[in-house]
Amino acid sequence: MSEGAFVFMGGTFDPIHNGHLRTALEIQQWLGVSQLCLIPSKTPVHRDAPGCTSEQRLAMVQLAVEGEAALRVDEREINSDKPSYTLHTLKGLRQELGENKPICMVMGMDAYQTLPSWHEWQQFLTLGHFIVVQRPGYKLAEDSLMGDLTRQHRADNPEELLSLPAGKVLIHELTPLGISATQVRQTISSGLSPRYLIPDQVWQYIKENQLYGLTK
Repeated sequence: MSEGAFVFMGGTFDPIHNGHLRTALEIQQWLGVSQLCLIPSKTPVHRDAPGCTSEQRLAMVQLAVEGEAALRVDEREINSDKPSYTLHTLKGLRQELGENKPICMVMGMDAYQTLPSWHEWQQFLTLGHFIVVQRPGYKLAEDSLMGDLTRQHRADNPEELLSLPAGKVLIHELTPLGISATQVRQTISSGLSPRYLIPDQVWQYIKENQLYGLTK
């Protein structure tokens, strides 16, 4: 296991579900790093307001990773008084971890393609690497802005990321579980059980706190 890289996956996690967790664990194992860190966002700047408070989303992520040493939770965005800009997170991590430690940000291909709309996104690769998770058979448009960026910075294997502090894009094909947070919320609000879509302890928390339109 490599202790030399900080690998994280950000998100709203509204709520966290088994698709998030399985992806995180598979990336951790594939890279051979000791841990992958989940960083819940406080106030997402690229989507609608979440269905519950940031503290509730954080609590569900913490419950979801209990007992799994390979996954941990970082509260920095929830505790920050700044908007949840990825740039702030990357700059904070780089300042804490030093100039030489590899920092790898895991994101889906769908999010990766929207990067040009993110706050000062051009700075991201000066601070860390991208690990872009794609579904089998999914192709990034060659003639797009992100296609050009990927060609210029593409890594061919995980070792390239683990040997440099920043600047690389690694496309990794996974077969993610077909679960979305929207599906989970709709299931709950329809009065149906989301069991096996989310961890049991997260479902218990949702019931106890009557989240996502759930009533006793």
